[in-house]
Amino acid sequence: MNNKPATPHWEHFEHQADIGIRGIAPTLEQAFEQAAIAMTAVVTVPDRVLDSTAVAITCAAPDTELLFVNWINELVYQMSVHGLLFKRYQVFINNGTLSATAFGETVDRKKHQPAVEIKGATFTELRVYQQADGTWVTQCVVDV
Repeated sequence: MNNKPATPHWEHFEHQADIGIRGIAPTLEQAFEQAAIAMTAVVTVPDRVLDSTAVAITCAAPDTELLFVNWINELVYQMSVHGLLFKRYQVFINNGTLSATAFGETVDRKKHQPAVEIKGATFTELRVYQQADGTWVTQCVVDV
């Protein structure tokens, strides 16, 4: 049996007309980061995005599930208002407050070929939990 913590990664899961995003990692912060990459991957291939622009993001919530929804929705807001796509993230969580930096670039339709526009995170399939091996999982369905 392998007791080594999982390498941080992301995945999608199907949900009717929308799509689920999931982050899996050894720490809660890394799981938030990975789910955010999964969100970017709904729109474009993350490797096509440069990390030349940094955007500071802060949000808060009384529990980790609401904090996760707030995090994803804040990213959707920043992407929409500033016309950005993000490639990577640095997340810090302390007492219900998330402070992060999202790194990305302005959308270039030819380069990024965005598939859809994400409208926001939903409470559907919303879960933030720690597995028996200590690995964190963050997930929800995003409305596209």
